[in-house]
Amino acid sequence: MTDIPKTLLDRMGMEILETGVERTVARMPVAGNTQPYGLLHGGASAALAETVASIASALHAGEGRIAVGVDLNATHHRAVRDGWVTAVATPLSLGRSVASYEVVVADDEGRRVCTARLTCVLRDRPPGA
Repeated sequence: MTDIPKTLLDRMGMEILETGVERTVARMPVAGNTQPYGLLHGGASAALAETVASIASALHAGEGRIAVGVDLNATHHRAVRDGWVTAVATPLSLGRSVASYEVVVADDEGRRVCTARLTCVLRDRPPGA
């Protein structure tokens, strides 16, 4: 997506690879997103997960509507020290007012690093927003 403003995505080196309501994919380098032990920071995995699920939720919400995250949870399964991690968001539930996505974050070998779930409330875009 080319219309995403330069924000946390750029700071963390995230790259959006695929967008869609049924599947949104992004990747992020481990380098620069680690905690003091040199492992991928759990918050970085959560930020990547929220990014892909938010994009998918916004696409589901449609023109003139917004998606606002209200719940994010993440379970971290394994440590990663280098390379890239890739997040894939797929829908769990797509309604008119709520969308929930599961996000699987995997390392370069395809091993699951983190499983997350994001729930967004879908609203009409406020005037001027």
